Amino acid sequence: MKDLSLLVWLTQLGLSVAVPLAGFILLAVWLRSRFGLGSWILWVGIVLGLVSAIDGLRTSLKALSRLTRNRHDPEPPSVSFNDHD
Repeated sequence: MKDLSLLVWLTQLGLSVAVPLAGFILLAVWLRSRFGLGSWILWVGIVLGLVSAIDGLRTSLKALSRLTRNRHDPEPPSVSFNDHD
């Protein structure tokens, strides 16, 4: 069941990179056609999309790292009465 959870996180990783980039570019194209702005708005959309995609990638990788770290770190055995020095 944990492997399915990791697959979901992998899908989330892809979406957190692709959606902001595509969204900002599409918004820039719409702004250019709707308000007659120059081509500079496309560059602004690309830069904002890249910055938000990198931030989404970083955040998703941190969460995935925490998830896998907790999965592989076994709990230390408890100390019983006979184990004391």
